[in-house]
Amino acid sequence: MANAKEIKRKIGSIKNTAKITKAMELISTVKMKKAQDLAIEKRNFVLEMFKIFLRVEDFLSEFPLFSNKATSGKTLAIVVTSNKGLCWGYNVNVMKKVNSYIKETGEELEYIAVWKKAANFIVRTWNKLIADFSEDFSDNLEPVFTKHISELMREEFLSWKYNKVVVFYNFYVNTIRQIPVAKVSLPIDSSDIKNYLFSILEGHIDLEKEIEDMKNGFIYDIEPSPERLISDVIPMILDMMFYDVLLNAKASEHSSRMIAMKNAKDSANKIAWALTLKYNKARQASITSEVSEITAWVESMKEV
Repeated sequence: MANAKEIKRKIGSIKNTAKITKAMELISTVKMKKAQDLAIEKRNFVLEMFKIFLRVEDFLSEFPLFSNKATSGKTLAIVVTSNKGLCWGYNVNVMKKVNSYIKETGEELEYIAVWKKAANFIVRTWNKLIADFSEDFSDNLEPVFTKHISELMREEFLSWKYNKVVVFYNFYVNTIRQIPVAKVSLPIDSSDIKNYLFSILEGHIDLEKEIEDMKNGFIYDIEPSPERLISDVIPMILDMMFYDVLLNAKASEHSSRMIAMKNAKDSANKIAWALTLKYNKARQASITSEVSEITAWVESMKEV
């Protein structure tokens, strides 16, 4: 019966593991939904930004973030991963994307790390780490904190030390599919901004009607100047674009972790079922052996 007791102990341990992974799956599901909701909540703000952008679009050609005056061929890379593991191939896919980008372009990269796994990857590969935001962010992303990174990106780009700024992260497609991407963040042009604003509003707001209403509305002067307004509005839009990147990355992370925990839970249940079957067989064999011994003892007493 010692073998059966050992199997029973293993069954209890594996069932506890299944309970833990199920709880982690549910937590990741809630966090993923929250990240999705945050991406939706800003539509009214985006609509007003879109209206302002259309007013000043003709004055954007000389804006410094729309051109490249770099004196070197270096690229500033923002690598977005997770703080923790247990999320399937989420972090590995981002790091593979960085390596494949370097092989394809031959560019020299310097890095800003967002969350711990990115910082560990950069340090482990002996690359230059400009800034590490691993400790600054939790799962509850706030625009006021993500703004620090986007401001640093713009400052580094406007120092003209870098040819461009590229963000590496997992783009959220759906619950079971996330795609690692290398997105050029700077320099940017007006079509990139317009496409971004359209992508958020399209299907939820009648954009043609909004544009028509704006054209038929009052024509007003911009004070103190369109250029001054642009210098405030464009950084706000870029902050929001980077905030969206981090929300996408977080939704992807929680989706990956949810799937990983679901697979772990299912595997634990399968192992527990197989061990239960083995335990029942061992217990049955033990009972059969005991019954045989009792029968043999009874028969031997009859002969006496």
